[in-house]
Amino acid sequence: MIAAIVTAYERIEQTLATLGVIQNCVPAPDEILVHVDANQVGCENAIRDAFPSVHILRSEAQVGPGGGRNKLVAATKCEFVASFDDDSYPIDSDYFARALQMFERFSDASLVCAALYHAGESIGLDERAAQWTADFSGGACIYRRKAFLDAGGYVPLPVAYGMEEVDLALRLHARGGKILTTPWLRVFHNTDLKRHGDPRVTAGSIANLALLAYLRYPVSLWGIGVGQCANRLLWLVRHGRRRGIVKGVTMIPGHVWENHRYRAPVSKKLVRSYLALRRAPVPVEL
Repeated sequence: MIAAIVTAYERIEQTLATLGVIQNCVPAPDEILVHVDANQVGCENAIRDAFPSVHILRSEAQVGPGGGRNKLVAATKCEFVASFDDDSYPIDSDYFARALQMFERFSDASLVCAALYHAGESIGLDERAAQWTADFSGGACIYRRKAFLDAGGYVPLPVAYGMEEVDLALRLHARGGKILTTPWLRVFHNTDLKRHGDPRVTAGSIANLALLAYLRYPVSLWGIGVGQCANRLLWLVRHGRRRGIVKGVTMIPGHVWENHRYRAPVSKKLVRSYLALRRAPVPVEL
C-alpha cells in the first residue's frame, strides 16, 4: 500500500543512513525505491551492496530531485508514496502506519506533509493536529500516487529551489487537490542548510521564481511574480548571500526559454485562492 522513495546524488553515507532508518521502521514500507542522479555509479553500487532489496533507478543526465521523484512515483505500484531526500528520514518508527491512517482519515487529501526538523532545531511533540496548507516539503511528504501523476509531477530542474514544490502545489490546487500538514508525522532533515548559501543555489532560486510566474500565472498576474522576485533579492541581500544574484537575474530569459514547453497557466481566481491559503492555512480536527 505504501512505498518509500529517496532521491540520491553525491552524499553516499547520508543515503545509506537514510535507507537504514526507513528499513527499520515498524512496519516497514511495502517497497523502497531510490533514484541516483547524474550517473553516480559509485552511489548506486554502494546502495546495492548495503541494501540488495532496494529498487534502484539511475539517470545518466542530471534531472534534479523533482525529475528523480517523477521516475520513482511512476515506477512504484503502491497507492501512497512517502518521499525523502538522501538526508531526511522518519523520526517515529511507526511513520508509515501513521501516514496510512492520515489518508484513511482524510480521504480527500492529495498529499500529506510531515513536520520537518533540521539539525540544531528542537523537535516538537507529535501532536494530533493538522491543517490544510498551500505548500509542502518534497523531502517530508506522502503523495497519493494518482493525484501526483494526474497533476503531471514536477518540472525536472537540476537546481529546483523556489520552483519544485510550489509549482506542483499550485497545480494540485488548480485541480481541486488538497494538502494536509500534520505534526503527528515527523521527519528529520540532517542538514544545517549551509548549502543554501551556494551561489548556484542563490542564482537558481531567483530564476526559478521568474520561471514559476511564467509557467503558471496568467499574464495579468505577472506583476505578482516580479514582486516575488524582488522580495527574494531583498532577502538575499539582507542575509549576505550576494554571490549568485547577478547570475540569477541574467539567467532568467534563458531559463524561461529552456522550460517554456511546460507553460500551462492557472486561472487568476485559482492563483489568488492558492496565495490566500498560503497566508491562512485552515485547521482541521483529527
